[in-house]
Amino acid sequence: MEFTSEQRLDGDVVEREFTLGEIPGTLWTPGSAGPLPLILMAHNNGLPRREPRLVARARKTAAFGYAVATIDAPGCGDRPRSAAAEQARADLRRAMQAAEPVDEIFESLVGPLVENAVPEWRTALDALLDLPGIEGPVGYSGWTALGIRLAVTEPRIAAAGLFAGGYVPRAQREEARQVGIPLLFLLQWDDQGNPRQRALDLFDAFGSKEKTLHANLGGHVGTPWFELEDGGRFYDRHLK
Repeated sequence: MEFTSEQRLDGDVVEREFTLGEIPGTLWTPGSAGPLPLILMAHNNGLPRREPRLVARARKTAAFGYAVATIDAPGCGDRPRSAAAEQARADLRRAMQAAEPVDEIFESLVGPLVENAVPEWRTALDALLDLPGIEGPVGYSGWTALGIRLAVTEPRIAAAGLFAGGYVPRAQREEARQVGIPLLFLLQWDDQGNPRQRALDLFDAFGSKEKTLHANLGGHVGTPWFELEDGGRFYDRHLK
C-alpha cells in the first residue's frame, strides 16, 4: 500500500489517498490514538469513492473514532470501464425510464460487479489491518449486494450497516440467509428506483439474530443525517 497524499480536516481527521497495486482508495483516521476499529465504506454499483455523500459519511464516521476506508472497485471511479458494463448501464437506464422489466439487465450488470469487487476489498482489508494503529474489529457500511457477499465470505467483518435496495442479484438474495452478523438496514420508503417490498423481503431473509430496520420517508438520496449518528451508536455497540 502506497500513500499518495495526505490532508488534515476539521475535527482532526486525517484523509489519505492510497494505491494498492491497481486499486485506488482513501483512508480516513481520527486524531485519537489507536488501536482503531475499521469500517469499510462502499458506494453503490459504479459510483466513485470521491462521491460527495460517501466522503461526508466517511469523514463524520472517522470523527466518531473509527478508521474508515473505501476503494474504487473494478470499473468504478477513475478505473477503466468495460464496454459491456457501460452498455448494461445504458440499457438499465432506458428500461427503467420506459417502465420495462429490468431484472435480467440488472443481473448482467451488478452480478459481475460484485464478483469482481469482493476479492479486491479483501485484499484491501489485509493491507489496512497491517497498518500501525488499525487492529479492528471490522465493520461494513454501504452497498447492500457487496455487503452481503463480504458478510458471508469474510469472517473478520463483525457488523454491517446496509442501504436497502430492492434490486439485489439473485445470488446475494440467497446468500442473505447465511448472514449472521448484526445488521442495521436503512430503507427509504419512497425510493422509486428500488421496489419497497423486495427490500422488506430481503430484510426478512437475513439470518442475523440481531437485525434492525430503519425506514424513513423520502427518495433514494434522502436518508436523514441523524441516521449517521444512529449508525455510529450501532457500530459502537459491536466494534468498540
